[in-house]
Amino acid sequence: MEEVYQFLRTSGCFYFATCDGDKPRVRPFGVIEIYEGRLYFLTGKKKKVMDQIRMNPNVEICATQNERWIRVEGSVLEDDRREAKKFFLDKNPQLRTMYNEDDDNTQLLYLEHATATISSFVEEPHTITF
Repeated sequence: MEEVYQFLRTSGCFYFATCDGDKPRVRPFGVIEIYEGRLYFLTGKKKKVMDQIRMNPNVEICATQNERWIRVEGSVLEDDRREAKKFFLDKNPQLRTMYNEDDDNTQLLYLEHATATISSFVEEPHTITF
């Protein structure tokens, strides 16, 4: 999981895909953290991405670095614990202009039953399950 975290973190931007009925939806995300042995993401409870996740928690994440790319598939679960939100926001203080651990909008998500594949055109794919 650490390798997945480092790849996504150093990519700067990664793309988070959900399903909206029978239509795919993709949006850029920029922050990720490891907390209690899980990969965490943050978004707003009132965003469409959360409506989509509540209907179907299966997601896929994609990012690139030079000639390599990663695809991570799994399901996400919500974590509303204040201490988890505080940890995430303390690690990413730039987000405090939009979110805080005590508001009714901040939503943490973590991956469960995930498989990541790191690929390139010149190396065999490398798969990580967590």
